[in-house]
Formats: sequence, C-alpha cells, structure tokens
Amino acid sequence: MSGHDGDCLSPGIQAYVDKNNAYLAQRSKYIREVVKKWKFDTIAVHGLYTVQDAIEDYQGAIIEPVFMSSSQAYRDTDEMEAALAYLIPTWCYSRIANPSTYYYEWVLALLEGYGFDGETSCCSTSSGMAAIMTAVQPFLVHAEQHVHEERNFLATAQCYGGTFQQFSIRLMDERGIECRWIEDPTDIDEWARKIDRNTRFLYGELPSNPQLGFFDIAQVADLAHSHNLPLIVDNTVATPALLRPICHGADIVVQSATKTLTSSGFGMAGAVISRAGITTNIDNPKMRENFANYVKFLPNRDMGPNLHPVQAVMTLNDMRTLRSKIDLMSRSTMKVAKFLRDHPRVESVEYLGLPEHPLHELASRYLWLVDAEYDEQYGRPVNRYGHLMGFCIKGGAEKARVFFDGLQRIWRATDLGRIKSVATIPAISTHQQQGEEGRKLAHIPPNLVRLCVGGEHPDDIIADLDHALARLTPRSTVSMAGSG
Repeated sequence: MSGHDGDCLSPGIQAYVDKNNAYLAQRSKYIREVVKKWKFDTIAVHGLYTVQDAIEDYQGAIIEPVFMSSSQAYRDTDEMEAALAYLIPTWCYSRIANPSTYYYEWVLALLEGYGFDGETSCCSTSSGMAAIMTAVQPFLVHAEQHVHEERNFLATAQCYGGTFQQFSIRLMDERGIECRWIEDPTDIDEWARKIDRNTRFLYGELPSNPQLGFFDIAQVADLAHSHNLPLIVDNTVATPALLRPICHGADIVVQSATKTLTSSGFGMAGAVISRAGITTNIDNPKMRENFANYVKFLPNRDMGPNLHPVQAVMTLNDMRTLRSKIDLMSRSTMKVAKFLRDHPRVESVEYLGLPEHPLHELASRYLWLVDAEYDEQYGRPVNRYGHLMGFCIKGGAEKARVFFDGLQRIWRATDLGRIKSVATIPAISTHQQQGEEGRKLAHIPPNLVRLCVGGEHPDDIIADLDHALARLTPRSTVSMAGSG
C-alpha cells in the first residue's frame, strides 16, 4: 500500500520506519506470547489496551479513550510522508482510521480469530450493510485485460432483507453483476453447479435472519478454495461467542455490530474481519495478504464508510460481556421455543436448538458456547443456539398481525440482538421490499414472526407471548336451548 515500493528512503523517513517496525514487532510478540494465551472473556475485556498504554499516554484512563479529533498531527515532513505512504502505523484522518476504532478492531479481530492459529485483522465500518459492501466490492472489479467480462457470485437466498436488496438491486439490477442464489445451502452440489470461471466469491449467512438457515462451513469453504475463491460469512447472529467461521475455513467474516455485539442498542456499527492470506482469483497480492487492512486504507479511504470513534468505544464496551450475555439469551430462547412449540395456536417453530429441527444436528457441530469447558458452571463443551428464533401463527397473516399487536412487554421493532426482547413480522418489515417472489425464494411466509429473546427472565417473556396468543382464542359460545 506504500507509494515508496522499491524506492530508496531518505534517512529521516527510514528512521521513522525502523522505529515503527520495532513497535509492530513488539506488538506482534505481545499478541502471540500473551494475548493469544488468554481466554475469550479476557480478550473481550482487555483487548490490546494495556496498563502501560494508559499510564504513559492517557493519564491512567482504565477505559479506552475516545479520540474526537478528525486528524493527526506529525512531528515533521519525514513522519508525514512515511505515514501517508502507509510505511508506518497512522490514523492521519478519522475517515480512514482513528485510535478508538483501532481498539475496537483489534478486539474483534482477536475474538473472531479465537482458536485460529493464523493472524486475523479487522476493518470497522459505519453499519453492517457497509461491512457487506466493503467485503464484496473488491472482488467485483474488472480484470484489466477483460474490461467487459461477466462477473457473478453465489449467495444464500436465506439472508437478511438488506443483504438481499444490496445483492439483487444494487449489484444485479444497477451494475449487471449476477448473484446466483443458493436455495438449499446444505446441498453442496447446488453450490458446485453454480460456480464457473466468472465467479468471484461465495457468500453465506448463518444462522440466517430470520429463517435460521445453516450450512456446512468447512465443506463450502473447501469447495470455494478448490476454485481459488474466497468464502465470506455473515456471523452477525451467532457472534464469535458461538461460532468463529475463520476457524472452519472461511476467509472473511462480516458483522453487523449494531445487532448482537452492541446489545444495548446504542448506535450502529459494522466490521469486516479477515484471515491473513485469503484465497482469491483476483490478482492483487496486497489484498490477498491482509484483506481487512487493504480495504481500510485503500477502497474505504475513498468510499468513506467509516465508524465514528464514539460508537467504536460504545460498541467495544458492549462486547466485553458478550459470552455471558449470549449464554443467558440462548438458554432463555430455548425455554421460550419449547413453550411456543407446544402451544395450540402456533403452527411451527424455527429454532436450531430444538432436536426436531431439520438442521439441529448440523448446527450442533458448529454452535458451541466458547470456553464452556473452562467455565466453573459447565466444565465441558456446551451447545448454545443463540437468541434468534421464528414461529408461524396458525390462521395466516391476519392472525399473525392480531397476535403481534397484542404484545405488551416484547417490543415491536425491526431490530435484533438487544438486551430487550424484540419481535417483528419480516414479510411487512425487514423483508417487505424484496417482494412476494423474493420472500418465497427465501422461505419467509407471511405469518412468520421473528423473535429475538433478550436478557429478561424467560417466564416474563412467555407470559407476554401467552397473553398475545390468547387473543386468537375464539370466544366461547353458549347454546341457548329454546323452551317449549
């Protein structure tokens, strides 16, 4: 990414490069010899912000400081030139980077890479949709010798409505880049049939929002790599507390940190996390070597989907207790799912934790509460299936609306992953714009209710659901016998 590749550096610039190379080597050693040996919770709490950092640079602040400055000053022309050529670590301008976003990125890179032997890096974005755009656009460039060549990519049809719109409208309709939808992501032959020489990447969301779709990550990653293609995975719902796709072969992970990672609901954030040395048929060595850093310092520098430093630190604070919150929400969701499964007014329940769910066995191979074996409460590996579930109301769309309007404790909103329980009807909200045919493709019926269970006591959530379902019970009719 340097403008000085192959050039002879001046003594002043070289001095800054040498100093910062020593700093980077020391930080890499600290990550390798100290941080990588910590448990998940310790990484989530501390990240790379040390006592030494706090005392020497930030007046002893225990929590990472928020850098509200839009730009960075330099000691002299040599340091500025080295920084703007990306020869040394820099945050020159907050549209590109900022110390506060660095702390957020370092933690997410470590959490998504927890248990992975290689290196991971992260690029923060202003939202989950910005993260998806950031992750896919670099693979859709024209090859220099084939300016008008066809381009396509594969993506699971069971995905968030915004993802469906970005792929089908912004890429297919507006730019002529074909999205080949995978209708059954568990069918590896469907993936294989749809790959050709113009395919650029494979994309999957799991568990999918709201249908709870799932697929064999390792199998799909192996297929992608056999064609010299990357696998990109949306891990928003599971989070690294339950699933770390990079450990199973994925090249890149996207997060809508607005959701589960920021359970408080304070603001919006996204992230792209990549492993070192991704697989790709795009001839771009620097992108291949460190994808997240490449998109941060080059494409996103020019496009500007940056994350505000205040939001970075707020999200970072929410992430510190991620594992315990996901465990609590998962256990509560299982209890709620069992209640709904047995309710006479509920047609069906979609929750991967239910043994009768057709994807339960597959999901159970991947969804594990991180570090449960080190937890005094469990002492062994434990499956957890997250906070997201769906269920269909008997009687169709109108009955679903009657039930939905009867909720009192559960919030009616298009959000998920909150500490407060939230529900929506995807057909009239998150997936409304993709149309009836698009919803059929994604298996979203009009009577489906999406529920994200929060941190409340599950008995209170069940009581609210029971109250709303009672509105669907026909009034008793009393037969009046005639006299005579």
